[in-house]
Amino acid sequence: MERVERTVFISYRRTNAPWALAIYQNLTKHGFDVFYDFQGIGSGDFERVILGNINARAHFLVLLTPSALERCDSPDDWFRREIEAALRSRRNIVPLLLEGFDYNTPSIANQLIGELSVLKKYNAIRVPADYFDEAMNRVRERYLNIPLEAVLHPASRHAEEVARAQQAAAADAPEVGETALSAQEWFERGFNSKDAGEKMHYYSNAIRLKPDYGDAYNNRGNARRAKGDIDGALKDYDEAIRLQPDDHIKYNNRGIARRAKGDIDGALKDYDEAIRLKPDYGDAYNSRGNARQEKGDIDGALKDYDEAIRLKPDYGDTYNNRGIARSAKGDIDGALKDYDEAIRLQPDDHIKYNNRGLARKAKGDIDGALKDYDEAIRLKPDYGNAYNNRGIARKAKGDIDGALKDYDEAIRLQPDDHINYNNRGLARKAKGDIDGASKDFEKARHLEHQSSV
Repeated sequence: MERVERTVFISYRRTNAPWALAIYQNLTKHGFDVFYDFQGIGSGDFERVILGNINARAHFLVLLTPSALERCDSPDDWFRREIEAALRSRRNIVPLLLEGFDYNTPSIANQLIGELSVLKKYNAIRVPADYFDEAMNRVRERYLNIPLEAVLHPASRHAEEVARAQQAAAADAPEVGETALSAQEWFERGFNSKDAGEKMHYYSNAIRLKPDYGDAYNNRGNARRAKGDIDGALKDYDEAIRLQPDDHIKYNNRGIARRAKGDIDGALKDYDEAIRLKPDYGDAYNSRGNARQEKGDIDGALKDYDEAIRLKPDYGDTYNNRGIARSAKGDIDGALKDYDEAIRLQPDDHIKYNNRGLARKAKGDIDGALKDYDEAIRLKPDYGNAYNNRGIARKAKGDIDGALKDYDEAIRLQPDDHINYNNRGLARKAKGDIDGASKDFEKARHLEHQSSV
């Protein structure tokens, strides 16, 4: 009879660290030899340590929560690479489904790409927080009590040394209690919610139970930013960074909030730090490009967008942003190519059609511009900018009545935008409505003065 191995590798997303520690403690208490990246391992050691320990252990437990597969669309994501390595080496893969994880949730299904698509075919087990001990007993007796057909490869001396060091550090950690797992439940509820107000409530409960929960502060900051509370978001990002000063994502998020407050220099410092911590972080290059463009450094912005696209070639927003920068440099042909690619990657984004419409008009392609504005409005009927731009294009075609209708709608949707009134004034003047034009010009001057005070 084949020998039943009692060696286990735990794969998890850092946001789910309490779950990983609780499972590690349960297994080691029952005599399993478990590798668990407790303290964090440098990227230079990934190949030698992480992959070496996967190949040296019979069982591979992958912890799946609603937030776990986030970022798995990136080929460089560690969590994704661990799963792929286990699949290739034919470990006994056991998905542990936590916090209501469901393969059929669209946001989860979209992340199960490439080799990861077969993950849902493996026998999985749900591990509820309130029946943790019972579920872990089933994991040990039914899922880990089987022989492994694949060959185990001895880990290198370095990989073994790191494994022992991680085990020693985890052994000193206090036992994970119900409070920590409850905090995890609130965190995952926040991740699952679509409403920013609900998210703030759930993350606040997670923080109440676990005051040092850096990821919960970060995510609550995201929710506050979505609600327009930039000052509250900045406070949350500050605390998240204090608790986890080596996390590049948190600096990038704070940079976005700082830019929203008009603190471009502060934003640039945060993006620089995010890139220093993770030089292949495409999102930070894109964010820094936006800030540089806002500072007027178009050449610097273009370099950042180029690098962001090299690192993340399927990110439509970066193509769109580079298109804006190229337009600012007068490279309309290059901008059009970027907008075409952005729309190919994200065909349901109204902003990208609007921007391509602007570039087409700049090239003299008024009919093409009108088609893009029509599509932008179809996708987002309350998008005031597209109505204003379509009004400009219609006026250029001589359709003054159509232009006036568009300016009327733009003003209804954006009654505080002086540009809409100014453009309608020009159209009214072209129609011979001098009184109406004068009223619009006066309103435009009043709004512009208000915005500058």
